[in-house]
Amino acid sequence: MRDIAAEHDSDAAAERDDGDGDGDGDNRAPEHGDSAAPGREVPAPALDEYRARARAWIEANLERGQVSGLRRGDTDPAAIAAGRALQRRLYEAGYAGITWPREYGGQGLGPEYERAFGQEARGYRLPDLGIAGGTTFGVCAMTMLAHASADFLRRHIPRILAGEELFVQFFSEPEAGSDLAGVRTRAVRSGDGWVLNGSKIWSSGAYYADWGMCLARTDWDVPKHRGLTWFAVPVTAPGVTVERIRQITGDAEFCQEFFDDVVLGDGDVIGQVNDGWTVAQTMLMFERGGGLSHGTRTTRTTRASTGVAPDLVELARAAGRLADPLTRDLIVRAHVDDVARRALLGRLGARMRTDPAQALHLASYAKLVSGVHDPIRADIAMRIGGADAVNWETMGADGAHGDAVNRDERPGDSPGPKAAVGFLNSRFMSIAGGTNEMQRNSIGERVLGLPREPSFDSGKPFREVLRDARGWSSARE
Repeated sequence: MRDIAAEHDSDAAAERDDGDGDGDGDNRAPEHGDSAAPGREVPAPALDEYRARARAWIEANLERGQVSGLRRGDTDPAAIAAGRALQRRLYEAGYAGITWPREYGGQGLGPEYERAFGQEARGYRLPDLGIAGGTTFGVCAMTMLAHASADFLRRHIPRILAGEELFVQFFSEPEAGSDLAGVRTRAVRSGDGWVLNGSKIWSSGAYYADWGMCLARTDWDVPKHRGLTWFAVPVTAPGVTVERIRQITGDAEFCQEFFDDVVLGDGDVIGQVNDGWTVAQTMLMFERGGGLSHGTRTTRTTRASTGVAPDLVELARAAGRLADPLTRDLIVRAHVDDVARRALLGRLGARMRTDPAQALHLASYAKLVSGVHDPIRADIAMRIGGADAVNWETMGADGAHGDAVNRDERPGDSPGPKAAVGFLNSRFMSIAGGTNEMQRNSIGERVLGLPREPSFDSGKPFREVLRDARGWSSARE
């Protein structure tokens, strides 16, 4: 396999004698290899020219059709490999990381260029790397760009943009979910490196990812928020075991990881040692939607639905209830909620752009609206679908239909099964990434300025917190 990071370093270190590629009339794509020498400014192309070039490249290189839409928990290696290959094609043409820094393999352009590319690419197939792809580009890479060292970024970001490295979050633990600062996975100094032991859980897509961003405790003698450090952990490293978790939908998207004497180096540290909580705050901002308005995603381009709740209209039509007044009332009620939600998210995005310091806490509104809205909308879909939403033909991994549900089959693509799976998944955003209650706490304390909840452990060394907790448990027995 070609070493993308090494190639990028070589390209960036040498002056090119063929011009900047920003107006020589050759209509070529702005390849990643056009990176300027260090310290050399490269003027941005005119937006209209960039749009025209992008349109020509898209028409010549991409297939018509929507994103392939990998199902949650899809295990098809061929689909992931195809997504990686297409991501690499975008990277080699200069259309991955459009807004990302040039020194790390991006194009260093403004968000208007990424919007232009996304608009031109509508109706074409773009890379779909599943849930791990969304985590890689929308959360992990953005957190790295904010906190990782230059050497780390030069090593990993070009490979991410080329589809060679997918990162997931090794964040929550069996005993540390909402209280993320209470993690017990530990990294201990050993010579010039670190040895990692512990377990993580609810890691989406870890079974096909390449790396995990892992939060570990590196100092037990300071308060719990101060002794944390982030590490990049190869999923295939000796001592790493990944086990998939079967969910209520039948999918197995979530994973649990076990670390047994995993050896890491100082080069795998992300941010500063013992300052992991600062990095975690940035990650949570992106996880909760605080960075989506900045055009950071480089894989799938999402398109807002048009019309009145088109998915529910399709469901009502399939169920033969489209003319029913009560059904039509439910559809309009969902549509009003959809409009209000989009307006709120748009307003939040604008506010976060003007007040970056509050972005994390404002993102709690976006997370909370999903946690509250999704179950309501899913319930409306089930009321519209009726029996059609609880009884369906299954589809095996090979695409064949059947009439029995088993662990190797999944619902088909008709509106009823979509509604059923949506209902089963509807509580996801009220828990994952911080519960609704945690979001309300953040809004109340950090945005509205209400008094903070009492805390018994914020100033104690974490070692003492665990000792006291064991004492309380023994006293209750």
